[in-house]
Amino acid sequence: MEYESSSSIWDGVYYYPHLFGGLMLTAALLGLSTSYFGGLGFSSLPYMWSDLGIFHKKKCQKKRIRVYMDGCFDLMHYGHANALRQAKALGDELVVGVVSDEEIVANKGPPVLSMEERLALVSGLKWVDEVIANAPYAITEKFMNSLFNEHKIDYIIHGDDPCLLSDGTDAYALAKKAGRYKQIKRTEGVSSTDIVGRILSSLKDTKTCENHDDSSSLPGNALKGSQSTSAHMSQFLPTSRRIVQFSNGKGPGPNARVVYIDGAFDLFHAGHVEILRSARQLGDFMLVGIHTDQVVSEHRGKGHPIMHLHERSLSVLACRYVDEVIIGAPWEVTKDMVTTFNITLVVHGTVAENNSLLAGEPDPYAVPKSMGIFQMLDSPKTITTTSVAQRIVSNHEAYLVFLSFSLLLYLNEFNVISVFLLDQHSICAFHVESQPFFEPLHFYEIAWKKTNQMAMSTALFTH
Repeated sequence: MEYESSSSIWDGVYYYPHLFGGLMLTAALLGLSTSYFGGLGFSSLPYMWSDLGIFHKKKCQKKRIRVYMDGCFDLMHYGHANALRQAKALGDELVVGVVSDEEIVANKGPPVLSMEERLALVSGLKWVDEVIANAPYAITEKFMNSLFNEHKIDYIIHGDDPCLLSDGTDAYALAKKAGRYKQIKRTEGVSSTDIVGRILSSLKDTKTCENHDDSSSLPGNALKGSQSTSAHMSQFLPTSRRIVQFSNGKGPGPNARVVYIDGAFDLFHAGHVEILRSARQLGDFMLVGIHTDQVVSEHRGKGHPIMHLHERSLSVLACRYVDEVIIGAPWEVTKDMVTTFNITLVVHGTVAENNSLLAGEPDPYAVPKSMGIFQMLDSPKTITTTSVAQRIVSNHEAYLVFLSFSLLLYLNEFNVISVFLLDQHSICAFHVESQPFFEPLHFYEIAWKKTNQMAMSTALFTH
């Protein structure tokens, strides 16, 4: 108490030097002494002056820095999550803009996930504080002023990868010009385009396996199958540092109610977020078991999972409703697991992949059921990994139709009489001119010439 009061005096000297000097001069003129004030010592003055309130340092609360980052967040993956984690580290509060369906169609093509599903994914991330729905693809002056004035944004954040509009201009040029732009590092090894390629490659592998079922017992076929499946796997290499960055770093309390749920959690989607939210409400600590790639492949077939174990683990860890994960959890929930992790309740959603159980295989939840700690949980959404993959295939097929139409228009407009397929991405066109020549043309260049508004991804053209 005495220290705090004395500190207030020195704060007064610093902040009010003229006032303090005037008081000291007045005191000297009056012959200030202990006898003059009838025993009031100098050591008591701090308390008296403190009561005056003039020397109390004004407590200036530090302004919280609000940062903004936007994106389509279609096929949400751990790269998106890591970008938002980095953005949050540049401020105190992270506001995320989710680009509208119409803007995505105009700049990239139709999204796989609906706005509602994308909002659920973004809101479910542990680093996100607020979400702005239907944000524009480009930072216009009007929207930027709205961010600064209405949403009190201090800085606009984006990755170090270029983001160009259809006219070739930088989507964040205005923010950079205003001096309110900050940049983060892009997460290597994953992208939405890469995931689309994996899904299409996975389907190709599955069809190949179905066509050769009769010869699957021949020597060497098992090896060929594994090679084709691994061809589309990510080259992402996990590190302990990245896992720590995504982790809460806290264990359950001594009397915590630990809820356990397991699964593949492949192509992390809104259905996963909602079931984890529901499960988290049943306890104090959410423990999630992530099945190994081998287990997932055994139960869902070749070509699965799309995302490998560590990618799936990071996606789950990024969810705000998850406290801890078991990387490579066993298929069956054992008594040792329940004891080791002090599990209070084991839950499983009502919506799951149709082929999640092998014929004649024992119930993986037999132990928690026998212990009376198992509960079926109504899945809030019907979306599954398979349904997401089917949407991607449908988009791909629709795009191929659009691509064929664009190609026909091009051939007609430029009097092309012959077309030769060079590879899966490009053609060679022979024009009728005074001096005939061969011109290599990429499929996406043709589409760009006809629409001038869609940025096409070469991964979508894999046949």
